[in-house]
Amino acid sequence: MRYIIVLFSFAPILSFGQSIFTYTDFNRFVRAFNNGYFSQIEHNEVTNMTLGDEFVAYMNAQKDFKVFNGTQTKLITNQFVSYKMSDHIIAWNIGQLMYYYENGKPYNITSFGGNYEVGDSLLVYQDLRYYTLNVIYKGKTIQLMQQTADMYMPDFVGDNVVVFRDNGNYYKLFWRGEIYEIGVWNGNQPFQFAAGTDIVAFNDPNTRTFAVFQNGEFLDVEDMHVSKMKACRGFVIYEDIQGNLNYYGNGKQQELASFFQYWDAKDDVVLWGDANYAYTLVDGVKTIVTPYALKEWKLKNNVIAYKTNINGVGACIAGRSKVLTTLASAEYIVNGNAVMAILPNRSVIVYYNDMLYND
Repeated sequence: MRYIIVLFSFAPILSFGQSIFTYTDFNRFVRAFNNGYFSQIEHNEVTNMTLGDEFVAYMNAQKDFKVFNGTQTKLITNQFVSYKMSDHIIAWNIGQLMYYYENGKPYNITSFGGNYEVGDSLLVYQDLRYYTLNVIYKGKTIQLMQQTADMYMPDFVGDNVVVFRDNGNYYKLFWRGEIYEIGVWNGNQPFQFAAGTDIVAFNDPNTRTFAVFQNGEFLDVEDMHVSKMKACRGFVIYEDIQGNLNYYGNGKQQELASFFQYWDAKDDVVLWGDANYAYTLVDGVKTIVTPYALKEWKLKNNVIAYKTNINGVGACIAGRSKVLTTLASAEYIVNGNAVMAILPNRSVIVYYNDMLYND
């Protein structure tokens, strides 16, 4: 079915939750920043540290697996583990024993675990005992399918969506506790998916259209395949066949640029270069990030962090730009709705809530 696409302006979803950073200072102590305050969390160096919006996971000097939630550190296990995490879920395994951590609590999954992947609000895993592919969503375990031959993982795992093929090679989609059918395809050209939060975009090889799944419906956005796409939180950015850069989400479509130099999109933010300027969208309005082209950047939530034209560190948060440092050798990290610059002497500068914090 062909739906009429109506043109509206883009209004990004802005989130100002906690912003956690951890780093090793000059004394090799592990310190943390959380919402404007610095503290020390470990006296020795740590390994396998991963930052998420809600917590930080790491292994201390004794190889204990720990989680820091911004205010306190919690010991998960004193055994060496392999783990994967998103901003809100951690999954780990010790051999085939599999566990996960969500909403401040650890849970057992299975004693026969295989491969697994995590999104912001779901966990997909294989149960080798029953040959099933399962998803944990809002604390409930839902079986996606029981596989009859060699086990395989889904084609795509997004923040809260899963795209998978059943035993008959029929493409299906899991979203908010329900399973939707996409269709079967046995040709040489596979489906190309991009999954974000509450949205999945794909080039449909059956209809030769560019389509999206959103709000429980499949919609054709373009009459022909697109060359590149990225799915974010409730919207998708893509290049159409004429080479234009476009936004689509919730029935709203907007052309961003016709002669862009580069582009990127993630979570709530989109970035592109045009005529040696860098731009983003703020409440549907084309907004300048920098009056020069960017060569290096990182995106997360509503944050754009980048190397400036003199190789310093800058940031643009919700359309407000700030230079953190002009030192060329500074490194930088994005987490939550903040940016941290790490200077050569191991001191840090954090840009958070439109203010700079130093430690």
